[in-house]
Amino acid sequence: MRFRKSIGILVICIVALSLVATLAGILSQHGPGEFEHESIRGEIVTIHGIGFYRHMSSELAVQGIAHDYVTLFIGIPLLMLSFLLAGKDSLKAKFLFTGTLGYFLLTYLFYLCMGTFNELFLVWVTLTSASFYAFILSLFSFELTNLKPYFSQKLPVIPVGGFLVFNSIIIGLMWFETIIPPLIDGSIYPVELEHYTTLIVQGLDLSIFLPASFLSGMLLIKKKVLGYLLAPIYLVFLSILMTALTAKVIGMSFIGVDVGPGIVIIPLFNAIAILCTVLIFKNINESKYTGRDIASPKIQGQ
Repeated sequence: MRFRKSIGILVICIVALSLVATLAGILSQHGPGEFEHESIRGEIVTIHGIGFYRHMSSELAVQGIAHDYVTLFIGIPLLMLSFLLAGKDSLKAKFLFTGTLGYFLLTYLFYLCMGTFNELFLVWVTLTSASFYAFILSLFSFELTNLKPYFSQKLPVIPVGGFLVFNSIIIGLMWFETIIPPLIDGSIYPVELEHYTTLIVQGLDLSIFLPASFLSGMLLIKKKVLGYLLAPIYLVFLSILMTALTAKVIGMSFIGVDVGPGIVIIPLFNAIAILCTVLIFKNINESKYTGRDIASPKIQGQ
């Protein structure tokens, strides 16, 4: 009950505003339609010209709409369900809830940083803030003392942790393939930059989210307590995010964009992330969990 009271208002805010944001992104049709725009670097970019994403490139607007569909039909239901179950002292639900909050945090942080300014700006600001503080509160609701006994000794830490490490390396290499060649040949600016100021997705991935994947995987492989905390959360987050990315590459393919190796890598990593999440959850002993982690021997003896 304490868990539910402390985060409930933020969850209500996230659900309500994400419904507004996703439906607005999907359903809005105002605007002149597609047109060409010359960027400050002299490149011709096709602008979407429709709805709340009207000033974004056609390629990125399609990705935003695909992302909105995943948030609407997967992210929001998962957030509500996991929150309700976490309030009933389910450890699996707490991991699911925290990982889903991580997905909302990344989603609206990216929208806030990369989406061109529009009527939804303050909605994105509020969603980013609510998701961040709900994520922090949920993360700190776990008591690390003796967290490991809730996990089965049969948990395949090397394959699961190895995937998280591998994910960070492969996605990182994909982003470096975008960034480094123009720096070497002197053109400096990647084609993917379009009319935007910088590579927000690649920057935040390389600085924050991919290192988190690497760290979570290494800590789990070493059977550190933080690994047992971070790996399940990151895998839930990654499973939903990869689902959104899969929807994006499909949407981009529909409008004729060459997505390169991403058309194979993203769906494959999506499937593996879901499989690893299932493996971890199957190896959590829910019957031992009473809403708080087992106290240490010193505390038990006091």
